[in-house]
Amino acid sequence: MTLRQKVGKLFYTRPGALESRFSPSGLEDNSIMGSTEVTDEMRAVYEAYPCGGFTLFIKNIVDPGQFLSFTRDLHSLGDVLLAIGEEGGNISRLANHPAFDVPSYPPMETIARTGDPENAYEAGRTIGAYLREYGLDINYAPVADVNTNPANPIIGSRAFGSDPAVAARFVTRFLDGLHDSHCLGCIKHFPGHGDTDTDTHTGYAETRKTWEELLECEMLPFRAGIAAGADLVMTAHIAAPKITGGDVPSTLSHTLLTEKLRGELGFQGVIITDALEMAAISRKYTSDEAAVLSLEAGADILLMPSDYKAAFDGVVHAVESGRIPEARIEESIARIRRLHERFR
Repeated sequence: MTLRQKVGKLFYTRPGALESRFSPSGLEDNSIMGSTEVTDEMRAVYEAYPCGGFTLFIKNIVDPGQFLSFTRDLHSLGDVLLAIGEEGGNISRLANHPAFDVPSYPPMETIARTGDPENAYEAGRTIGAYLREYGLDINYAPVADVNTNPANPIIGSRAFGSDPAVAARFVTRFLDGLHDSHCLGCIKHFPGHGDTDTDTHTGYAETRKTWEELLECEMLPFRAGIAAGADLVMTAHIAAPKITGGDVPSTLSHTLLTEKLRGELGFQGVIITDALEMAAISRKYTSDEAAVLSLEAGADILLMPSDYKAAFDGVVHAVESGRIPEARIEESIARIRRLHERFR
C-alpha cells in the first residue's frame, strides 16, 4: 500500500464527507438529509482520500431498498467496513425508522431491570442479524458505561444501570449475541462517561475519579467486555485530570489509551475514537491536530473528524515529517485487518 492508502485505513467517516455539497456543519445537522447513494464525485474523492469505513445515520436512510443498495455500493468503493449505532431505545437508526419492519428493543436499562442477561443476548443477536442483513458490519454497541450520576445528560437509560457488576454481565451477553450473528461489537465510552454531568457533544466534560476508583466501578464492564472478545473499544472525550494531570480528553491521552487500556487492561483489539467532530474536541483542536494526537495517544481508527481532508492530510504530513513513524501506522493497520478477517 502507498502511504495515503495506509493512512486512509485509519479513518471512518460519514459518506457525505466525500461530497462537496456538505459543509462540516451540514454533515452534523440531522435536519439535513445526508448522502443516500454513491455518486461519481464520491468515487473520485475516495480515490484521492480513501477511508477504512463509513458510519451511517438515519439521515442516510430512505427505505430498505435504498439502504441495501447504498451499503452495497459503499462496500464496492474498496475494502471498507460499515458501522452504525443500534443500541436499542432512542439510539436505533433502523428500528426507529418508520420504513423498517425490524424488532424494536427498549433502552438497555429496561432490559437490565429484567434481571436476566439472556434478554441482552437476545437483543444483541437479533439486532446483529438485521444489521448484517442490511450490509452493516459493526454495531457501535453495547454501552459499557455505568450510569452512576443522576445529572448525566447523555448516558442515562442507554447504560445497563448503575451497578457495575450487573452492567458487566449484560454487556457480555449483548456482545455474545452480536457475535453469534456475525456482527462486530464496540464497547463504549472508555474510560466511562456515566459519572459526568456534561455532554461531550456540546463541550468539556470530565470525570473526577482516580484510576483506582475507576477500577472499582467503571472498569468492571470494560474488563468483562474485553474478556468476552470485544472487537473495538470506543474512547470518550472526557478529561480525567486525577489520572492524566490535566484537561486533555481521554481520546488524546497516551496514559489512558496506551498505558491503561492497552497495557493494564490488556486490550489487543481496535481502539476507535468517538466522533472527532464533537465539540469537546473540535472547539479546542483543529481536525489535523486531533487526528495526529489521537494516533499518538494510541487510537487505531479516527472517527468522523470535522474536516476529513484536513485530518487525512495532517496524518500524512505527520508521517512524512517523521513525527509519527510509519511503523506506528502499520501497527494499527494490523489490528484493523483482524477486524476484516473475523467475520468475512
